[in-house]
Amino acid sequence: MVAVAFQKTSFEDFFERECDGLFGLLVLVTGDRQEAEDLAQDAFVAVWERWDRVSTVDNPGGYLHRTAMNAFRKRYRRAQILRRVTGSVAGRTTAPAVDTSLELDETLRALTPRQRAALVLTELLGYNASEAASMLGVTASTIGVLKHQAKTSLKRDSETADE
Repeated sequence: MVAVAFQKTSFEDFFERECDGLFGLLVLVTGDRQEAEDLAQDAFVAVWERWDRVSTVDNPGGYLHRTAMNAFRKRYRRAQILRRVTGSVAGRTTAPAVDTSLELDETLRALTPRQRAALVLTELLGYNASEAASMLGVTASTIGVLKHQAKTSLKRDSETADE
């Protein structure tokens, strides 16, 4: 029997491989480049702190995405509570998009954060409903509902723009 040596990926290699993809995902989900950068940094720090364990899981990138989406959900909930308590919009500014996906960014911005997250995770990144649900802390059926709401909203906006 031949022994196969398991080679662990260094955190630096992992960071280089995942950084742009995670940032892109978070820009699409949040609609805000600064918020996306903050969430990505927080997620990478959390993974780095647990790298000895995370590096041995089957999909460290999935763990990173789930960590980032959990942080996004936590911030989103906190902002909702702040809006209810203060009766005002809680510090949410939309930075102008400077990349080539300006049209996609503007389109997604019309959706709620949860609808954006469900649509981006499933339609753009190819996660199935169960995986996306796990990342967002909801059920797979909720992902289906959010996707349906998002698509209905986008269709309605498209029809309105054509008139």
